[in-house]
Formats: sequence, structure tokens, C-alpha cells
Amino acid sequence: MEQIFNRILEETHISLRQIRAVVQLLDDKNTVPFIARYRKEATGGLDENEIRLIEERLNFHRNLEHRKEEVIRLIEEQGKLTAELETRIRQAGKLVEIDDIYLPFRPKRKTRASTARARGLQPLAEFLLACPQQGKPEEEAGRYLSDEVISIEVALQGAMDIVAEQVSEDASARGWIREYSRKHGMLVVAAKDKNVESPYRMYYEYQEAVNKIPPHRILAINRGEREEILKASVFLETDKIVDYLSRRYVKPGVTAEYLTQAIQDSYSRLIKPSIERDLRNELSEKAEEQAITVFAKNLRSLLLQPPVKGQIILGLDPAYRTGCKWTIVDDTGKMLEVGVVYPTPPQKKVTEAEEILTRQIKKYGVTAIAIGNGTASRETEQFVAEMMKNRQLQIPYTIVSEAGASVYSASPLAAQEFPQLDVAHRSAVSIARRLQDPLAELVKIEPRAIGVGQYQHDLPPKELDQNLTTVVESAVNQVGVELNTASASLLTYVSGLSSTVAGKIVEFRDQNGKFKNRKELLKVSKLGPKTFQQAAGFLRIYQADNPLDSTAIHPESYQLALGILEIAGASLEEIGTPTLANKLGTLKPATLAQSLGAGEPTVKDVIECLLKPHRDPREDLPPVVFRTDVLSIEDITPGMFLTGTVRNVVDFGAFVDIGIKNDGLVHISQMADRYIRHPMEVVAVGDVVTVQVLSVDRERGKVSLSMKTG
Repeated sequence: MEQIFNRILEETHISLRQIRAVVQLLDDKNTVPFIARYRKEATGGLDENEIRLIEERLNFHRNLEHRKEEVIRLIEEQGKLTAELETRIRQAGKLVEIDDIYLPFRPKRKTRASTARARGLQPLAEFLLACPQQGKPEEEAGRYLSDEVISIEVALQGAMDIVAEQVSEDASARGWIREYSRKHGMLVVAAKDKNVESPYRMYYEYQEAVNKIPPHRILAINRGEREEILKASVFLETDKIVDYLSRRYVKPGVTAEYLTQAIQDSYSRLIKPSIERDLRNELSEKAEEQAITVFAKNLRSLLLQPPVKGQIILGLDPAYRTGCKWTIVDDTGKMLEVGVVYPTPPQKKVTEAEEILTRQIKKYGVTAIAIGNGTASRETEQFVAEMMKNRQLQIPYTIVSEAGASVYSASPLAAQEFPQLDVAHRSAVSIARRLQDPLAELVKIEPRAIGVGQYQHDLPPKELDQNLTTVVESAVNQVGVELNTASASLLTYVSGLSSTVAGKIVEFRDQNGKFKNRKELLKVSKLGPKTFQQAAGFLRIYQADNPLDSTAIHPESYQLALGILEIAGASLEEIGTPTLANKLGTLKPATLAQSLGAGEPTVKDVIECLLKPHRDPREDLPPVVFRTDVLSIEDITPGMFLTGTVRNVVDFGAFVDIGIKNDGLVHISQMADRYIRHPMEVVAVGDVVTVQVLSVDRERGKVSLSMKTG
């Protein structure tokens, strides 16, 4: 383990003491959110990202060590393991290095070299490799003639096939060639048929250096290949590679000519295709990793959008032929009524739709409107804006991402929540609730169905799901969960809770009424002390017997909290009041930690929770942008300044909702007055930004925007 600890130290620059502490906590089945929040003394205050980095590197190196042991065992079983070989394997730092070393020992299907060996030509191959100064290769080859080796030419060809395979399995040479190809290779792309129209036209005659091509282009080219529109390959000037191999194997002697032929064959037939596959896989893996990172960051930003609390929402799920489904939910998210209107083509029953919705707005006292951003969204927005004017209403509206709403609507969970509603009306409820509490609603949807990112359908499902689940878990635990109102879907993401235990909590709540305190969790079936320890701090009860149960203070720190209050001369009833703030303002955390025998980071956290017991980190973010009027692309002209909401961030820029049918694009080159490597250095999903219109393509419905101030 010390070797693994030292490698993680080199990769992360986190101290060995912190690495050891985190690994011990992880091995003891503690979750990352729990460690980050409640074990700061042990980790030296590492944040969640640093802990996850240690976890990721730990898993990598453990898998690497497992592969090393496996390869050593496999070679040993063949009776070919030497001390030198074992040392090389144990010193390897990458899986590809281990695979290169193992290549000569890997069981093979029939090859030209194996056929030659079976014919007894291995000694002739060794003669060629020895580069003798005297003798004639043809005469030497004549000694190996047989019923299967019918001529000198066949014998020499077989020997060269063996040499070619041995050269191709030289781990050191493969490593050099791979690195050279990585630095000097060009990815060359062409169309299979230039006359075919496709979204990949820019790649019909395209090339870019392997070490410079950005991830989103790799994914686009890969997709174009899968759709059989593009063909791509890695191009290299091969002379230097062949020269390198020749210097490595060919010495002056009578067999030099045959060795040179074998080396050229080895590279073109065996090494080049293999290295090209390696490079393409490497490019794809890096591109996929980058795309998953972008997706994960976008998802986190979307989940942590500020809730719109205390509002009665009219949710609208737009459509053309099937009509615009509407619903009204109260300030707790309870669905009050649903229906459908037809304000858009082909029916265009605008007056009737206005009358129905105006009646509902007044009946329930609607205070905000949420419009889904799917098909017919802008037409519906236009209708709503005109209805406000025509009916003299002063109700703001906003566009809400409906990504994944159809997935939720057709899910067993939605059927369980709303058995009496059809699929379309469930979508309207989801849209309305997304405005009230995005996190609580979006966790009901498979993360990959929430379309924020690029090429998510091309990404490896296992890695994508794992990363996105981690993001949802992190967001849920950062915000905290109200135990008496949370759905099983939301509870599933709480630290330490499985889907089974989450279901048991809801079942217990349904049978016994609301939880009065956190301790009652221990009465839930399958929820033991370890699960309670991991989950309790993230579960809040806002009308609990004990006021501390409504805070992020962990039950294990309740005595510490009471001790702080006692020293401050305050009571539990004063939590969150200005009076307590005045009393605690005179106390120093370091002094309190010393006198109460606690860690200073925990003391600081407890004090913060006592001062702001119900703090929601989402409240620090810019509020939702509401509109009262609508724009069309005809209203947009170059030079205009507009306020918009970032809907998606990709490698090449950000898409911003400026109130027209299609989101405008801020290209990465227009995002800042300085050079940036990625748009996420500047914006995140949900950010409210001021943009200037650069150009308008009304025919294609595209608007180019800039965020530059200069």
C-alpha cells in the first residue's frame, strides 16, 4: 500500500497523512459526502473533490496492481517468468505498459509466425537476428527444407515472419513508437461519398494533429464513422520509425537485407495497425472523459438551480397537434388541477385557451408560470405574453428545461405518483415542480436523460452513469433533505441510503406519520447504526422535537453544540436568531475547541449551523429570470444587449436562452476578454449573463452572441 500511497501523492500533491486517512475512511465504508462534511479533522479539511480524486486514483492503482499480479501469475504458469521480467511488470505505471510486456506471452490464434515456428524455423530466425559477418543466409535456409518448407524462399519468408512478430512484441520499442506517433501523428478524415449531405461536411476533407485535436471533434468524427459517412486514420511519416527499429535490430552483416525487410513488414502489418488502434482508443477515451466531465458539471449546475419557494405555479407542457397540457401546483408542490388547451397550430383556439387559463389563474391565485422548452415552446410563450396583456394580468413566466420530462412521465415512479393522470399531464406537473425545487424533481429522472452536455448518447453508459450518479449524490447531500417530505427517489441519493432503505423510510413514514426526531430512523427496517451515522446529518426535520434535528449538525456533535450554547449563555430556542449571533460573535472557535475537546473545523461548522440552521446553498446563486414579454428573431438585431440564461455548456461555447425560439451561441472565442481553455472557466448552466448580438441568421434561426466587454 505504501507504493500506492506514494503514487497518489505524486499525482495529487495531497499529503501522505491526508491520503492515508481518506483511504482508511473509505475502506471503513464511509461515503465521500460524509467524510467531506463530518471528518474534517481526520482529512485535514479536504473538500469533496479532493477526496473523490484520492478515491479515483486509489481504485486505479488497486486495479493496476491486480492486473500486475494476474500477468505475473499467467507468465509464471508458462514457466517463463524471470526476476527481471517480474521487476519490469511491477515497475510499470500504466495498463498499456503491462499489456506490452505481456504481449509475447499472450495466447495467440494461429499466425504466420506460429506456423513458421511449427515448421521448425525458429533457429533460422535467430540466425537472421544474430547478424553474422560470414556465411550466406540462403545456404543456412537450405538446411531447413522439408515437406512443409519446400524452398529456400519459403524458409526465409517464414524466418522473417518470426522476426517480424518478435519485433512487434518488443515492449520498449512499442512504447517509443506509440509516443512518437502520439507526438507526430495526423488524424486524417475523409468522406466516403462527398456528394452525400450530412452534419459532418466540415470533416469531408480534414486533418489535425493527434496531440491537438479537441475532444468534441473526436466524438463528432467517431459518430460520423459509426454512421458510415466518414472514414478516419492516423497518418505518419514512417521513415523515422523504421530507422529507429533498424538501429535497434540491424547490424552490419550478411542478414541485414532480410532483417530490414522483416522490420518493414513488422511495422506496416503488425505494429502500425495496433498502435493506430491504441491511439484512436486513447483519443476516444480522453474525449469521452472530457464529455462526461462537461455533462457532470452541467448537471450539477442544473440540479443546484435556486428553488422558487412559496409560489403557486401554472405549469405548461407545450405541443402543437395534441395541445398544451397545463397543471397547477400549490406552494408545496401538490397537484391541484390539470387540463389541456389548444393555443398553437393547427387548432389555434387562442380565445378559448385564454379564458380557461385565466379562470384557473384567478381560481388558485397563481403567482408564476413555468413553460417547458420543448416543441412549440416559443409559440406558447408568445401566447402567454399576449394573454397577460389581453387579460390584464401581472404574472411573470419563465422557460424551464423539460429534458427528461417524458422519461419521468412514462416511468413507474410517475405512474405511482399520479395513477389518475395520463403521461402528458404528468410532464406538466414535472415542469411546474422543476421551477419550485429543481433538485427534488430532477432526481426522479435517470441522470443521462437530462440533456445537458455533448454527445451523451455516444458515451460509455457505465462510466457516464457512475459519474452522473456521483454528481446527483453530491448535490443532494450539499443541500440536505427534508425527511418528512422527501420522495424515495430523493432519499436514494442521501449518503449511506440504498434504494431499498429509502423505500423503507417512506413506508415507515406512511405507516407511522411524520418523523419527530432523527433517532426514530433507527426504527426503520434495514437501517442500522452505520447507515444512520452516514445519513443522519444530511436528513433534516424542520418541525422536530429537538431543534438540532433541523440543522446540518450531526447527532454525534449534539453534545458539542449544547456545550457551545452553554458557554455562550444561550438556549436551543435561540438557534438562528440575531440574539444568538451576538452571543456567539464574542467566542473564538479555537478557544472553544480546546475547552470542549473538539476539532476546530467541527466547531466552526457547528457554529455556522447554529447561526443559519436552515441555510440552503442554492440561495447564494442568481435567482431565476422571469419574463413578462416575448421576443422573436425578427426583433433581434446586431449590437443589441440582452439578458439571458445559460442552458448548456459545451467544449466550443455556451448556448444562452435570450427569449427567442432557439438558444443563441456564445462561441468560446467570444466568452471573455482573455484567453480561456474551456467555457466552464467563465459560465455554468443556469448563470444569468448579459450578451451582445453579433449576427442573426433568420433563415436558419441562429443567433451569434458575445460576452466580451471590450
